[in-house]
Amino acid sequence: MTLARRETYGPALVVAVFLIAGLCASAFLVAPSLSVPSDVDYDPTRLVLYYSTLPRLATAVLVGAALALAGALFQQVLRNPLADPTTLGVSAGANLALVLASLFLPGLLGANRDLVALAGSGIAAAIVVSLGARRGFSPYSLVLSGLVLGLWCGGLSAILTYLNQRYLASLFIWGSGSLSQQSWAIPVFLLWKIAAVAIVCGLITRPLSILDLGDNSSSALGVRAGRLRFIAIACAVALAAFVTSAVGVISFIGLVAPTLSRLAGARRPGQLIFWSPLIGASLLFCTDAVLQLVAGGLGDFLPTGAVTAIFGSPLLLALLPRLKIRHRIQQSSAWNRPRPFGVTTSITVAAVSLCLILAISILVGRSIDGNLSILRGDLASELLAIRMPKVLAALAAGAMLAVAGSILQRLTGNEMSSPEVLGISAGATFGVAIGLFAVAPRLFGQFTFAIAGAIAVLAVIFLSSRRSGFSPERVLLAGIALSAMVDAVVGVLSSTGDPRAALLMRWMSGSTYLVDSSSALAEVGIGAVLISIAFATRRWLDILPLGPSPSSAVGISLARSRFVLFALAGLMTGAATLTVGPLSFVGLMGPHLAREAGLARALPQMIGAAFIGGALMVAADFLGRTLVSPYQIPAGLVSAMIGAPFLMFMMRKKA
Repeated sequence: MTLARRETYGPALVVAVFLIAGLCASAFLVAPSLSVPSDVDYDPTRLVLYYSTLPRLATAVLVGAALALAGALFQQVLRNPLADPTTLGVSAGANLALVLASLFLPGLLGANRDLVALAGSGIAAAIVVSLGARRGFSPYSLVLSGLVLGLWCGGLSAILTYLNQRYLASLFIWGSGSLSQQSWAIPVFLLWKIAAVAIVCGLITRPLSILDLGDNSSSALGVRAGRLRFIAIACAVALAAFVTSAVGVISFIGLVAPTLSRLAGARRPGQLIFWSPLIGASLLFCTDAVLQLVAGGLGDFLPTGAVTAIFGSPLLLALLPRLKIRHRIQQSSAWNRPRPFGVTTSITVAAVSLCLILAISILVGRSIDGNLSILRGDLASELLAIRMPKVLAALAAGAMLAVAGSILQRLTGNEMSSPEVLGISAGATFGVAIGLFAVAPRLFGQFTFAIAGAIAVLAVIFLSSRRSGFSPERVLLAGIALSAMVDAVVGVLSSTGDPRAALLMRWMSGSTYLVDSSSALAEVGIGAVLISIAFATRRWLDILPLGPSPSSAVGISLARSRFVLFALAGLMTGAATLTVGPLSFVGLMGPHLAREAGLARALPQMIGAAFIGGALMVAADFLGRTLVSPYQIPAGLVSAMIGAPFLMFMMRKKA
């Protein structure tokens, strides 16, 4: 087949395959209604067909087309084959804005739900695009920052939903991407909004083609590149916001459809923008029709967005080799800043601060009358026996996350890297979910399943990165992709309505409520061993950030050393996640604060980061126990709330 014929018939063939499969599945769904006599006016089966099944299939077509068009626009403007509303955090930002509005400003939803979603997605897009502009729109930086922001927004939305189950019980399934409909209202509203944006996209298709010539050539032809990029990104953000406002987060359609368009032969921007919506519409139509057919009565309760994430994440892993990444040599300005204090002084201050926070956390708490008081009296020993294990577990978890963060940041040369994005926390969460839903183990059994899940995800990451010599950037991106897939599986399990889903959400929020003396001692012992091993790798961590050539010159095996260090970081992350949940961002804050204190060498930085990370997590646990007593805010949620502004600050800095 010639190139011209492939460009013409290839995408059409893909559309036909998905459309025929979807129509076949839809035929089985519609068949029971067709057997009803025509003179029966109020048959429930026919009413379900007219007001639920058909509107849902129409919504799938519109949503698939909108997300695919948004993905094609993002990929064309940012020149990034991995860009879409999911990987750039746009959909997650809109979802978080809707959750926050539902909790604190419900009047906004009644006034204009789309404006709330537009605000959330616009803020998320502005953060990611501004970071990309500062770093030359590096594909790695864009995808990493977008997925990290998406993970945080998605995690915070889930935790807020859990903490407010009485008000947001139905929002959890919707937030995972539910196409379930009870009328034609949503597809009608989506139709004219998507059509309006599509008209604008049609008008800018030819100028977008000119952008491929470069900014200088485009300007010479009368195209204002900056304004054109803004219009295209605004259209993509609007499409993602409209979809999220209507049906929740549908993952990876914006990545899959343009990719299939290219593989089928679409090369020029006009072809990509034309065929991607058609492929996206037929793909989501087929996926949802098959889901309803297979799930039967549970079809309305299984979020379609989680299902699309399950097959979209492996595609992201498969596309990683196509992402061109060069190892960045560590910049002296970022890692060897002037020291405000000496190394000994900085470590001493960090150690003293940790001891002070430990003393306050152990000895201070809320009394019966609700006031803060020092631990004393007849109940002192009983309260100490309850409080001490939680404090020690938080200390060990925070220290392990901070040391793991130091390893990752030195390996990648990226101050945004943290254990939370490695994917190991998601693996531990997956293990606990399987344990709870399969055998309902006790606490020790949950720990066992969590460790097994963390090791399984770590093994998959290593296997997928082995051919690249365990390239740090590819390891991190593989971890993020697996995190998205695991979160989708957990979302499907939680959407079943099983009461054990509440236990899973409590564990994910990072509460130390269930920690006892035995589990605390185990956490401290594991932390002491793993951190000691990390200290022994200080020579590798001092030399590897300089680049492959200097490391090889002194006899360090890149593949072996990276394997050991990533494995060590993964084990520490998995062990810490057992106590404080998968979303704390202590692994981001601890190493950075240690570096700001002038601790540039590997060993001093890890020691300082361990003290700072432990102090941050203990402080978060203390605040969670005392701020809204007698209620307890999980320590992981408190630290995540602190880490969010910190993450935004880090993302705004130049590389």
